[in-house]
Amino acid sequence: MTLHFRPYIRYKFLNSLFTGVAGGSIFAVYGSLSPSTFSLGGIILAFGLMAMAYAYRYFMTIKAFFLFSLLAEIVMLLMIVYFLLFTTQILAALVVYAAYQLSFMFGGYLARAETYFAQKPKIMGWIDVAKQQGYLAGLALSYLFYKGCEHYAVTEAKTQVYTLHFPLLAIEIVVIVLLVAGFKNNDV
Repeated sequence: MTLHFRPYIRYKFLNSLFTGVAGGSIFAVYGSLSPSTFSLGGIILAFGLMAMAYAYRYFMTIKAFFLFSLLAEIVMLLMIVYFLLFTTQILAALVVYAAYQLSFMFGGYLARAETYFAQKPKIMGWIDVAKQQGYLAGLALSYLFYKGCEHYAVTEAKTQVYTLHFPLLAIEIVVIVLLVAGFKNNDV
């Protein structure tokens, strides 16, 4: 398995666009959670990050990098679907929070592995620029989305955030397709 940088950079752009679009929505989703939930979640995240760090020596393969990347994206996809189906339950807020915490837990490893497999400063720079461009584009799109909602008299935050998850679902599906395109299996 090898990393193909052009499709991978497109993946990183769209992945960061997703983050930018989703960024503001999580605060509305998390509104029903108690502050102690965030403390407990942070503790679990810290232990998860340490466990991942101890296992780096086993996971620094291109195949593990691909599988953890894919797992993180599938977790996001499942979180969106769950939120769309069960948005009114407090459990939906917990599922969204847990999904983001799990993706953050993988994130430390994924950032290290990305640097390890990119190897060249020029490629790392392209990846970082694509990530920032995607994030900025996502923030701009979310701003325009919320302003568009207000223009059409959709002012309740919960309704706006719920509606936003439909484009997030589409973006996440394309993110997964681009991720798969960024890795080529040499065995085939």
